Amino acid sequence: MKRALISVSDKTGVTEFANELAALGFELVSTGGTKKALEDAGLKVIGIEEVTGFPEMLEGRVKTLHPFVHGGLLAKRIPEHQAQLDEQGISLIDLVCVNLYPFQQTIAKPEVTVDEAIENIDIGGPSMLRSAAKNHEYVTVVVDSSDYAGILKELREQGGVSKETNRKLAAKVFRHTAAYDAMIADYMTTLSGEEQPEQITVSYQLKQPLRYGENPHQKAAFYVNSLGSKFSIAHAKQLHGKELSFNNIRDADAALQMVKDFAEPAAVAVKHMNPCGIGVGATAEEAFQRAYEADSKSIFGGIVAFNMPVDKGTALKLHEIFLEIVIAPDFTEEALEVLTAKKNLRLLTVPFNEKTKRESIYTSVEGGLLVQEQDTYSYEDADITVPTKRQPTEQEWKALKLGWKVVKHVKSNAIVVANDKMTVGIGAGQMNRVGSAEIALTQAGSQAKGAALASDAFFPMDDTVEAAAKAGITAIIQPGGSIRDEDSIKKADEYGITMVFTGVRHFKH
Repeated sequence: MKRALISVSDKTGVTEFANELAALGFELVSTGGTKKALEDAGLKVIGIEEVTGFPEMLEGRVKTLHPFVHGGLLAKRIPEHQAQLDEQGISLIDLVCVNLYPFQQTIAKPEVTVDEAIENIDIGGPSMLRSAAKNHEYVTVVVDSSDYAGILKELREQGGVSKETNRKLAAKVFRHTAAYDAMIADYMTTLSGEEQPEQITVSYQLKQPLRYGENPHQKAAFYVNSLGSKFSIAHAKQLHGKELSFNNIRDADAALQMVKDFAEPAAVAVKHMNPCGIGVGATAEEAFQRAYEADSKSIFGGIVAFNMPVDKGTALKLHEIFLEIVIAPDFTEEALEVLTAKKNLRLLTVPFNEKTKRESIYTSVEGGLLVQEQDTYSYEDADITVPTKRQPTEQEWKALKLGWKVVKHVKSNAIVVANDKMTVGIGAGQMNRVGSAEIALTQAGSQAKGAALASDAFFPMDDTVEAAAKAGITAIIQPGGSIRDEDSIKKADEYGITMVFTGVRHFKH
């Protein structure tokens, strides 16, 4: 008779699975709560103590770590191994169904204690899974209840599980235990206060396959961090529209990161991960109108994010133009009625009431990985100084602050021209700073008169100030710190421009 060892924390479908195994001639071995659940379902079950001849001990910490278990799991079906098992009185185990203590769910609880987290680190479960997976040529190992049906189908139709299926199941087990250990490693590393450990282990779960990547010839998929920030595109809820694409997800993430920085009602329009227009106002509708007017050409086919619910009035304006995605904390029923008339428009909600969880940013390079903190440095964190003769007016301060919030989200070299209500010109990703300034100022046109200019990094020479002055800019905000700062200060004073230093740059590559 074949033997199946079943020990699961998640008992979804396990009694039905075990019942089918018993009907197919399997002898069932189990532990603790799983054994009770199977017996309550009327199944005959052998307790693990009967197999090992040793009682569970140390509050259940030791129960399956025994040669009578692992010998039965690791033995090859060859005469030499069988002879050793017979000599020791060990029975073969042909199928293992195990899932692990809920460590992830435990540490996700806000009030979890360290002791509770430690007690939910499974030892015996991963050991059995790894033993069975190593010996997958002879042992079927299952860690995911979604695989129950397929295994039973092969057992019924073929009298056994194929080598191909066993190998796939074993691979899933090693992925599962690796992810489990990665989560524990991350928790313990954080607990110990290590910021740059000698190794990093990360674990993400498949959210969805994507049709393609940045281009149609590139394969892609979307993976999420189950314990990551819920205030994120990874955990957004899609209410309507087509499936998100690779580029949609990246642009939507960029839009959300931008709109997070605003306390007042704001609307952010994004194209290719750069803002094309940002507006603030008393309402979502007013904020969107300003974001639209900031660049009514580039917003076509873009992503728009709000930090407040979208109402019918705002929805009617959104409906007038072609957009890929609209993101908001919520949509009124009337707004949904308007926007869902466009069958392809994706509508996403994100819980703005959730706190942002500070996460490391991973950037892959060929053969390696770069890790850095998020750039959460804000205007409020800056060491503000005014080195020019003229101080900003109240309205200029508002424009400077808005420009500074936006410029950190623009690809370097970055220049933003803004008034106190909206952006009017954005220059992104140029190889020299004055090139970005010329793009932003040209886009702003006559609206540059009396506006503020924000730069993500210092001016290496005074040519950007010169260009700004000729366009009518009256206030500039930049990090300062160049060996030629004095040239820019003198040029600003020459034109009566007020200039603010923040002491921090916001490069974004």
